Amino acid sequence: MIFQLPWLLAALAILPVLWLLLRTLPPPPQRRAFPAIMLLRGLRARVTQAATAPLWLLLLRCVALAALIVGLAGPVLRQDRAGQPAPGGQGAEQIIVLDNGWAAVPDWPRRLAAIDAVLDRATHPVRLLTTAPGLAGEAPSVGAPTPPSLLRGMVDSTRPMPWPTDRAAATRALRDLASGGWHGRVVYVSDGLASTDAPAFAAALTALGPVQTLIDRDATIAVLTPAPANGDQQLHVAISTLPLPHPRQLTVRAEAMDGGVLSLVPVPVAAGARNGSAGVALPAELRNRIGRLVLRDMPGPAGVRLLDEGDRRRPVGLIGVAGTDTPLVGTLFYLRRALSPTAELREGPALTLLKRPLSILIAPDGALDSPETRRIVTEWVRKGGMLIRFAGPLLNGSPDHDPTAPDSGMDSGNPAASSPLPDALLPVPLMDGERQLGGAMSWGKPEHLAPFPDDSPFHGLAVPADVTVSRQVLARPAADLATHSWARLTDGTPLVTHAALGAGEVVLFHVTSTAEWSNLPLSGLFVDMLRRLAERSVGIDAPADHSLLAPYMTLDADATLSPPPPAARALPSDAFGTTPASAAHPPGLYGPRASRRALNLGDVIGPLAAQSTIGHEVTLSGQSRDRALGPWLVAAALLLLALDAMLTLLLRAGRLSGRKAALTGAILLATLSSPARADPRPDGVPGAALETRLGYIQTGHADIDAVSREGLQGLSDYTNARTSAVLGHPDGVVPDRDDLSYYPMLYWPVVADATIDPARTAALNAYMRHGGILLIDSQGVDPAVPGTGSPSGAGFAAQAPGTAAALRRMTRGLDVPPLTRLTDKHVLAHTFYLLHSFPGRYDGLPVWVAREGDSANDGVSPVIIGSSDWAHAWAVDAQGDTPYATVPDGSTQRVMAYRFGVNAVLYALTGNYKADQVHVPALLRRLGE
Repeated sequence: MIFQLPWLLAALAILPVLWLLLRTLPPPPQRRAFPAIMLLRGLRARVTQAATAPLWLLLLRCVALAALIVGLAGPVLRQDRAGQPAPGGQGAEQIIVLDNGWAAVPDWPRRLAAIDAVLDRATHPVRLLTTAPGLAGEAPSVGAPTPPSLLRGMVDSTRPMPWPTDRAAATRALRDLASGGWHGRVVYVSDGLASTDAPAFAAALTALGPVQTLIDRDATIAVLTPAPANGDQQLHVAISTLPLPHPRQLTVRAEAMDGGVLSLVPVPVAAGARNGSAGVALPAELRNRIGRLVLRDMPGPAGVRLLDEGDRRRPVGLIGVAGTDTPLVGTLFYLRRALSPTAELREGPALTLLKRPLSILIAPDGALDSPETRRIVTEWVRKGGMLIRFAGPLLNGSPDHDPTAPDSGMDSGNPAASSPLPDALLPVPLMDGERQLGGAMSWGKPEHLAPFPDDSPFHGLAVPADVTVSRQVLARPAADLATHSWARLTDGTPLVTHAALGAGEVVLFHVTSTAEWSNLPLSGLFVDMLRRLAERSVGIDAPADHSLLAPYMTLDADATLSPPPPAARALPSDAFGTTPASAAHPPGLYGPRASRRALNLGDVIGPLAAQSTIGHEVTLSGQSRDRALGPWLVAAALLLLALDAMLTLLLRAGRLSGRKAALTGAILLATLSSPARADPRPDGVPGAALETRLGYIQTGHADIDAVSREGLQGLSDYTNARTSAVLGHPDGVVPDRDDLSYYPMLYWPVVADATIDPARTAALNAYMRHGGILLIDSQGVDPAVPGTGSPSGAGFAAQAPGTAAALRRMTRGLDVPPLTRLTDKHVLAHTFYLLHSFPGRYDGLPVWVAREGDSANDGVSPVIIGSSDWAHAWAVDAQGDTPYATVPDGSTQRVMAYRFGVNAVLYALTGNYKADQVHVPALLRRLGE
């Protein structure tokens, strides 16, 4: 402990004098009769001795005055928890080396506080070295000696950088300082990450003098990295982190570009593990709205992964024909394997596929034989779709390539050019028959592929030497045939042709989709070609060469997209995914909108490793700022003096004896020093008995139960703000353990692993018989149930596999009355708000209630069953935000979901009293008669 004004402590020497002065106590007043004549009787001089103050009061006064003197002297409590003097002493010259790369973002305020504590003790000018390159791309350099008071302002304005540190450049700067003869104390504020040049960096630090390393070994350092495709229909997230000795569960938010949360993904990380991964289970329509993944436990650019069009899983329709499922020879066999890692595949008849949004429609040979099918597909292509066709014997024998047919309206780039039929859906006219290349009956041999032309979307792809074509359909020679050809054989004949049709495009592979005419479907080139077409189908013109893409918006240290820094440079389009983030190429979005690419910090990063110890190591909290005790001591002295004044008045009034006054003072001190406590709730009385609360049935899944709690809390707050109902905090209940009679409504989410529980069933039956309402929510549609919901709802609702069977298990044995679909004629639709739809997070899905007219439970439905995921729509987090997006109508749909919840709550509280309103028109007519 140190004192800012130590000379004030000399005042403690007068405490003995104060002891003598404070011993006196004014005499108490005396009660006397006051007859006027008696005034003259006592006229003689008398010496009155003052009373003596009790010992405890003298001690109280001395302690108060001592605390006041010491407090005014400015005592400061040193917070150096290392328990030993800093290496090199406080008076030596110092240099502060600060890691300010991306790994320092999470606990940046603590790092600044630790540096401020170091500067508090510094008595000489201090140098500063930051190890990350600056915004202008300047390399790390040692600053000039600066007084601690001025350096404090410079440090407080320092910001971490959204790219890694450059310890190699920092090592050179330290060696230059050492070569100049500098020697002193080194304070190294480490981010905790090891690097390839760590040994040289450590040697450069120790060469300058004794090193004190400030580091937090328990900090969570993690980065979102690319996840390899598993061949399933999910978007996968991967996390690389420093290993810790205990298991953890990190959470990743899938966010739209407007900040709405589409999904929360828990990612488990085992004890001692460096990596963790999980899948994002969302339908393709929602998945393609994800703009970025955010790691909730890691602020900064390391916890953000921006997605571009390459990360989208575009819906691709495969038109099924006879024999498509035959292994190795089926027309869709190779297409499935080529597209499944990067696309959302849907199979079926063309008319069924086009009822939902599609990016690409692939038609193998014979899939478009029907004129009606071709007409509908043509309309779809004109609106912006891409049709990919494959040749074959059926196409070769069809009338599609009849040269005498009228114009189809294909846009060839030449107004005078035309293609054969209105319903042909072929990019170029075809010749009769097919071309045989090689074989027992042919003089020729299979042809190889020529390099792709510059204007082809396949440009830049390597052509394997072993890919050959043995049979093809030939395009009819035309002057503009070259402009329609994206791929050719070495003899110049087209292999892939294209043409625009309205706002869409038609592409034809002049070979089959199987290995019958070519071994192209067996090669990796086939996969790459289809992937390029998928990118083109959504308007992405991603360059395949060394075209430079300029930075559009980059991430700063707060993971916010902002204009690029001065040092940002363009990046070749084929360098994404292999270029590490740096000052020249900061993480962010690059290129124009039509070909935008994302560069992320985790794209090129090796396994994370903890930094080895350098010098004397202490934690960041070991360099906390000194704590001033003066204000607290002065406040305590004033409090004691106020207590002394009050007790002195009581003693003078004679209302307290010395012993009672001491006891009173002790009680007052204990009362003032102890925190106020609210009256506890009576033992054994649940909170739901003292206020109206909603309840949710616990599922055993922490994430689902948390959403149920947040959802009912949001609904309770909304109901309190807009109705006269007063609802408390929701409770999680276990039916066979807790008393359910306190809750007017229970929310019950369906989970796929739900089991039958006779005790739970009996408790819920008793609950419903006594007027309670169960709101059962499967939170999505089960893909195993065909025709669930309307097309609008099913298109956006998340898949909840296994919930249909789980719902049957959960409700087995429950006294569920006959159900009917909820309409706007039901009482529930106008209990408070007049509703015509009942959305949750998803819209358009049916809601089921008990059939009206049932005399049981006074006509009130004991169950409400749906799949709209109301809890996520109602949920409000600790910051007051609504973290889950509602689709497809956003905030308007969320308001309607809240209104449905309010109607459900009031329906549970008031029953069917509004059912009589249906008779109002008849009553009015009768009164009119």
